[in-house]
Amino acid sequence: MKSDFTSEEIMTVSAARMLRNGAICFVGIGLPSTAANLARRLHAPDAVLIYESGPIGAKPAVLPLSIGDGILAETADSVVSTPEIFRYWLQGGRVDIGFLGAAQLDRFVNINTTVIGDYFRPKVRLPGAGGAPEISTSAKEVLVVVKQSRRSFVEKLDFITSAGFLSGGDARERTGIPGKGPVAVITDLCILRPDRQTRELTVTSVHPGITGERIRANTGWEVRFSDDCRMTEPPTGLELTTLRDLLARTAAAHGSAGVAA
Repeated sequence: MKSDFTSEEIMTVSAARMLRNGAICFVGIGLPSTAANLARRLHAPDAVLIYESGPIGAKPAVLPLSIGDGILAETADSVVSTPEIFRYWLQGGRVDIGFLGAAQLDRFVNINTTVIGDYFRPKVRLPGAGGAPEISTSAKEVLVVVKQSRRSFVEKLDFITSAGFLSGGDARERTGIPGKGPVAVITDLCILRPDRQTRELTVTSVHPGITGERIRANTGWEVRFSDDCRMTEPPTGLELTTLRDLLARTAAAHGSAGVAA
């Protein structure tokens, strides 16, 4: 039976549901921004969205094209310098949730957004780190939104741009990294959370219509499923209408380049 929502829509809605009302959220551009702005329109109107260019409490009517998009500053409660965003807000422990995307990640949620292949002679040069390394280490919790495939979920990263749980277990804590680390990875197939002991990503929720075989086929390691793994709640009519309206208004304002989901 054909669902009335796409894989991108359930991924975005599932990520949005994880943003608590009132939370101070450091937002990355792309899927994280779509999810965070959707959450603000649904159940988290008092969430404070921060972007690394300096806006605090941004309330854009459409999705920003970049961290430098003027709509962020125009709709923010305040705009400060980038050093203040990082030193006072992020490194000062004042950010509740960091919302990140990824080009690649491994089973311990270490992220690569730097290169594919050898660093000095890469096959692909990726966009780079931006603020992600600081977000991954200093935010109290981290959410990662990424489309799942063997290209993005890899056995071994070519380069670690942003730290997750390093080699697993208590490796993150032993290095003195302050933040709690990733609490969930939301994909177009499922939701994964780190195991409490090993910190290895474990499937805890499977999206409607997705099989375990498909998840395994799109994961670069032998992925585990939790004993209480369940089916993800499908998007509601309100969630879909709100998301589609947001994307439609963004496309009208910016063209197809502005549609991030």
